[in-house]
Amino acid sequence: MEQIKPGKYVEMIYDLYVKDNDGEQLVHQVDPENPERIVFGVTRGVIAPLEKALDGLAAGEEFDVNVAAAEAFGMPDPEQIVQLDKSVFEIDGKFDAEHIKTGADIPMMTADGFRLNGKVLAVTDDKVEMDFNHPLAGKDVRFKGKVVTVRDATPEELQPAHGCGCGCDHDHCGDGACGDHGCGDGCGCH
Repeated sequence: MEQIKPGKYVEMIYDLYVKDNDGEQLVHQVDPENPERIVFGVTRGVIAPLEKALDGLAAGEEFDVNVAAAEAFGMPDPEQIVQLDKSVFEIDGKFDAEHIKTGADIPMMTADGFRLNGKVLAVTDDKVEMDFNHPLAGKDVRFKGKVVTVRDATPEELQPAHGCGCGCDHDHCGDGACGDHGCGDGCGCH
């Protein structure tokens, strides 16, 4: 049975919990029909304690790892809260008040084409205050799951993919802040 080591293609499923003083809250489940995919040791951004827990496992084996906030999705960064001109959110010359409101998660794109999401914190007469921190920044988390597949990676899979480095090859990176700290829906990248 093949074990996870650098260069191995890995598929896994897991539940992601946020931990606090009241216990744990499930915030994300990887669909068994669309498992998380990485090439171990090649895919960038896999959370280090999760990667360590996966090392040496075989298909069918389970993992359960607790990760402190600083090692998971990082701590909130005040520089990730920005004021944008309302004109950025205009459609045909009119501000999109239907979608751009306090509390809304808004998909955006950087000038160089990098997709990320931001949360609207406030809307004023001329500005929109946005928070681009990862939604799980500052949170302790737990990954509880199972390895589904372990095999040699193909030459194509060994080429580092653009974007999120957690195996987020299922277009959900756009559902969260896939920036310096990873995917917003909770996958194991940072």
